[in-house]
This record gives sequence, structure tokens and C-alpha cells, in this order.
Amino acid sequence: MKHRLIVALGLILVGCTDADGPAAGAVGATAASGAGAAAAAERAPTAITDIEPAVAVIAEEVAYGETEEQNLRGYMVLPADAVDVPGVIMIHEWWGLNDNIRAMARRLAGEGYAVLALDLYGGQMAASPAEAERLMAAVMRDREATIENIRQAHRYLDEFVLAPRIGVLGWGLGGGWSLEAALDLGEGLDAVVMFYGDLVTDTDLLANLEAPLLGIFAQHDESIPSRSALEFRDTLNGLGKTARVEVYLTVDHAFANPAGSAYDHEAALRSWTEALAFLDDRLR
Repeated sequence: MKHRLIVALGLILVGCTDADGPAAGAVGATAASGAGAAAAAERAPTAITDIEPAVAVIAEEVAYGETEEQNLRGYMVLPADAVDVPGVIMIHEWWGLNDNIRAMARRLAGEGYAVLALDLYGGQMAASPAEAERLMAAVMRDREATIENIRQAHRYLDEFVLAPRIGVLGWGLGGGWSLEAALDLGEGLDAVVMFYGDLVTDTDLLANLEAPLLGIFAQHDESIPSRSALEFRDTLNGLGKTARVEVYLTVDHAFANPAGSAYDHEAALRSWTEALAFLDDRLR
């Protein structure tokens, strides 16, 4: 299995090294040069994204699918000694597939997962909230294209990486789409982790959820009130679904993003540890 896994990845890597893939860089408005960068560094000198993977990993940009206009390109990371490891689709927040998401993909791969950080923005990244809003709006307008993007990421992990089990994890925008992915893929997913993502309240749609779910939310989140998160939990439990919803006290939306003003290092580390334990329990 090790030989087949590495060869499958290597063939894709060799064929997808041209320069039109997602660029590294922008991590949000606070990542600008000068005073903004200094303030961000002072706010999170030991940010969660600065922690190295637990073991050596290999990473590369890959083409994991295609649309009529372009290849779908993402960031694939594997443990260097990968043998029959479970897969995780990672979905970025509204800034795009930036360096923060790549860092978290490496960290997760270091825990023994084949991680595909997909790109919903076609290589674009936002450097301001206005840009992020524009990019996110385009994704939300074309739900079928977004779902098809996620389906192709799942197919890549299943057919090329040969992951025996597959989960999905995302933050913010990506948290909401992690839930949507679980509703669409049904038994094709084995676990879903959503960090402060938009909720689905339609019980007919939620009845399609097959994967165990961990939802992590923030007490002071105005966009997704904690009361709504708890009602979401109660609805899932009423439907007989395996779901755990945690509301982290005293923190706000995007508390796990080290480039933002809401970053809370302790809560970010604790929630990440909780997510790892959940994935370990469900995917191994």
C-alpha cells in the first residue's frame, strides 16, 4: 500500500508544476507589511500556524480535478512515511487558500493524515474584508460548482491517494461548506469538523447527514449566535445523528485565525486538540 500511495501522488505532482497554481501569501487584512504585520506578530508570537508538524511531511500543489475553464488546484500534504493513511479534505475560510491554511494542512498531515486543502477561489486570495466578501459571494452564488469542487477533492483522495476513510474539516466559510459536503456525500464521508461555519436548519436536509459531526463555535459570535449552534445540536440529536457541538466561552468568530484580531491562542490550541481527537476516533 505504501508503494501505491506514494506513486499515485508522485504522478500527479510531476504533471502539475506549472506556475498557474494558487499563490502563497495573503492571510487577511492584518498581514499587510509594516505596522500591520508588526501588530499581528505581537498579537500571536507563538501562533497555532507557527507550530511545526509532529513528523516530517511532503507537500505539493496538485491538480485534483477540473472545470470547463481550468484545473482545480489545491495543496496536498502527506506524512513522509505514509502507509494506508486516512484522508481529510480541508476547506479554507473566506480569505482563501493562504499560508495559514497550508500551515494547518501540514500540521494535520503530521498527525498521520493525507490532507488535501482544496481551493474554492480558483487561485485568488483576499487581502481585505471587501475582497473576501466578493470572493465568498461568488462561491455562494454557484452552489453546484462549489459542491462539485468538493466532490472532485473527495474523488482524488479516494481514487488517487487511496485513503481508506475520508473526513472533512473547515473554518468559517469552509466550516459551512464542510457541513454541506457531509450532506451531499452521505456515506462517502466518515467524519466532519466545522469551525464556526454557517448552519443548515432544514430537518429534511439534515436527515441526509451520515458522518459523525463535531461543531466548534464561539460564545460571542454575532454571525452565528451560540444559541443557534445549540439549537443545531438539538436538531441533529433529535434526528438520531452522532453530533457534538461545543461553544467556546469568551471568544468570538474566527478565534482560531492567528492573522485576525479575534485570535485566542489558548482556545485555538484547545479546539485543534479536540478536532484531532475526534478525527482520530472516527477515521482510524
